[in-house]
Amino acid sequence: MADKQPRLLVSLLMLLGLATLWGASYTFIKIGVSTIPPVTLIAARTLIAGSVLILALRLRGLRLPTDRRNTKRFLIQACLNTVLPFTLIAWGEQYVDAGLATILNALTPVFAFLINALVVRHEKVTGAKSIGVVAGLVGICFVVGPAALAGVGEQLAAQLAVVTAAIAYGAAVNFGRTFSDLDPMMPAAGSLIWGAVILLPISLLVDRPWTLAPSNASLLALLALALFSTALAFVLYFNLLQRLGPVGTTAQAYLRVPIGVGIGMVFLGEAPQPTAWMGLAFVIVSVLAMTRPAKRRLQPE
Repeated sequence: MADKQPRLLVSLLMLLGLATLWGASYTFIKIGVSTIPPVTLIAARTLIAGSVLILALRLRGLRLPTDRRNTKRFLIQACLNTVLPFTLIAWGEQYVDAGLATILNALTPVFAFLINALVVRHEKVTGAKSIGVVAGLVGICFVVGPAALAGVGEQLAAQLAVVTAAIAYGAAVNFGRTFSDLDPMMPAAGSLIWGAVILLPISLLVDRPWTLAPSNASLLALLALALFSTALAFVLYFNLLQRLGPVGTTAQAYLRVPIGVGIGMVFLGEAPQPTAWMGLAFVIVSVLAMTRPAKRRLQPE
């Protein structure tokens, strides 16, 4: 029992660290896109983080599979979990606050559940999850609604881009079930590396990165985003899956929201609107409902 308490404390500290790293990613992105175009920022992020994870796999004596079947799966996961969401969030944060992006993107569990329930149908619809879906959609209305009433503009388009990123993450969660035959770090490394393969040519063609003059702040934000909020965060994530299991690890989802909003307020001077605070409350309720563990039925002895 004495050994379990320190282990649990370490796990909880790792969970808090993971939530902080992923919450901070929105602030890093906001600083990064101030002088680095979104595609180039994300191409560099995926290349750096993917290379670090490949190195981590090699140190563990593992190699990323390169056969046709796994390459196809990595490509699909790269599009769903890296190329689309990373780029959409980075583009959106050119026009919306980091805290707002944190709130909207926290709806990933809602979209993961809806895709599962309507398409994959591996998970039963429960009362708690139904409440979570409704609360999440109400949260979107509070955050996006006022902008919609003011007319379609860049800010509304940016908010919808971040929501679309959450939908892509939801699809990635469901497709990620197909990687049960691989070490869990391999889909992360494979999706990041193939994400870089897709994005780098686009960056070279569209942004011509050799002509850019990024600020020191943006470059430091990019390094922090790639090394800490991506590579290190994935290492923590997969360790927590082994320590706490998938249900326990999802606790970072509702820790990440207030942490991400708070980091934006402290370091970027953001001040969320009253409707954003209301949306935040509904989103936290939604994530809590979507990630709560299912009750186990007692089996007769």
